[in-house]
Amino acid sequence: MTHGNFTPRETVGELDRYIIGQHKAKRAVAIALRNRWRRQQVTSDLRDEIAPRNIIMIGPTGVGKTEIARRLAKLARAPFVKVEASKFTEVGYVGRDVESMIRDLVENAIQICEKEALEGVQTRAQDAAEERLARMILAAKRPPVQPPPEAKPQTHQFGPLSFQVTPQQPQPQPFYSESEVNDIRQKLRNGELDEVEVELDVTDTQNPFMTIFGAGGTEEVNLQDMMSQMPGFKGRTKRRRLKVPDALEVLKQQEAQKLIDHDKVQRDAVQRTEQAGIVFLDEIDKVGSDRRIGGPDVSREGVQRDLLPIVEGSTVSTKYGSVKTDHILFIAAGAFHVSKVADLIPELQGRFPIRVELDSLEKGDFIRILTEPKNALTKQYQALMATEGIEVIFERDAVEALAGYAEEANNRSENIGARRLYTIMEALLEELSYDASERADSKFVVDVDYVRATLDPILADEDLAKYIL
Repeated sequence: MTHGNFTPRETVGELDRYIIGQHKAKRAVAIALRNRWRRQQVTSDLRDEIAPRNIIMIGPTGVGKTEIARRLAKLARAPFVKVEASKFTEVGYVGRDVESMIRDLVENAIQICEKEALEGVQTRAQDAAEERLARMILAAKRPPVQPPPEAKPQTHQFGPLSFQVTPQQPQPQPFYSESEVNDIRQKLRNGELDEVEVELDVTDTQNPFMTIFGAGGTEEVNLQDMMSQMPGFKGRTKRRRLKVPDALEVLKQQEAQKLIDHDKVQRDAVQRTEQAGIVFLDEIDKVGSDRRIGGPDVSREGVQRDLLPIVEGSTVSTKYGSVKTDHILFIAAGAFHVSKVADLIPELQGRFPIRVELDSLEKGDFIRILTEPKNALTKQYQALMATEGIEVIFERDAVEALAGYAEEANNRSENIGARRLYTIMEALLEELSYDASERADSKFVVDVDYVRATLDPILADEDLAKYIL
C-alpha cells in the first residue's frame, strides 16, 4: 500500500481511523481517488477524455464533510484547498475571483513538492551546514588580517526610478586545514559548542501583503515577490546572533534550498495540481437560489456561472505558469436546509454526478467519536493535562453521559453535530484546566457523577445553556 495507490477498501479503512460512520461518503471519495490511479493506467489517447467524478456531499454541519475531504487529500499527498463558495462574488462585484482557488491550490502543491525535495537532500545539507559553521567558528577565532576595501555604491535604473545599491563584497577567506575543520565538526556533533554564539546572515522572511482591485475581483499580492525583482532587494538579509544549534539549523535550511532544483519543483507542482489536486467547495448551498422566486440574488447565480468553467475544465494563469483544471477533483458540500441541489444551475449540477447524503449524528456516534478515533477529544485532553503532570481518566459511564448531553444540546438548539462535543468538553473541564498547574503529579477521574454535577446546572437553565453549550 503506497501513497496515491490505495484500493477503495484501504482508503475507507484509513478514513475510519479518524472519522466515525458516514460509510457512503467514504466509499464515494475512495472510488474517486482510485479512479485517478486507474486513469493514469489507461492508454494516452483515452486518458485525457476521462473526467473526474466530482462529488456533492449533503448533510448538516459537524458530521464530517470537510474532515473526509481533508483526510483524503492527506492520504493521497495531493494538493488540497478548502474554500467557502459564499466568499466569491460574481465578476464585476467586489470580492474574491473564483480563479483564486486554483492559485491557492498551486501554492499548496509548491509547498508539498518543495518539502519532498528538501527531504531528499537533508544528509548533504547537514554536511554542508556543518562545514560552513565550522569555518565560521574558526574565522571568529582567527579572522582575516586584511579588511576588505569598502565597496562603492552603484546606481541602478528600474523603470522611471533609480536606486543606489552598495554591492556586498566577498569576505577574504583565511586558509584552514581539513584537520582543523574536522575537529570543529566533531565538537559540533558532540554538543561541546552548544553554548557558543555566532553571527549569521538570515534571510528576511517578512511577507507583507497588499490587496489590489482588478477586473476579476480582489487579489492579495506578496510585496516581497514584487520587491525581489528590483535591483538591490533580491535576497535581503539581516544579521542575527544565534547559538550554535540554532545557527546549524538555519544553515542547514539554507544549504538545502541551494541543493534543490526550484524550477523542477514548480514544474512538478503544476503537474501535481492538474493531475491530483482536490478542491473542497464548502457552503455550495449558499450560492444556490430558488429560480422560481424573483429577487436581488443575481450574484448567487453569477457565482455559479463563474464556477462552471473552472469545474468543467479551463486554463487558469498563475505565477508558476498556466494550470488546466480538467482533471482536478471538486468535492462540494452543503447543508441544503433551505435550498436543494436542484436549485443549482443545471450545468453545474451536471458536473457533480455523484451525490452522497451524510447521516446526522446520534448518541451512539458521539460515544464512538469520543473514544475511537486516533485524535479523539478524550485523548486530546488527556495529552494536554499530561503536560501538567495530571493523569485524566474518562470512565465509560461518563463518556456515555457526555454523548447524551451533546445530543440533548443539539436537539434543543441548532444541530452542529460533533462540534457540540467541543463546547461540552470545555464546559466540563474548565475548572481542571484552570487549576491544572496547582494539581501536578495527580490523577483526575471523570465519572458520571462529576459530569452530571457540572453539566446539569447549565442544562437546567435554558438561557445559560443557549450561550454556553
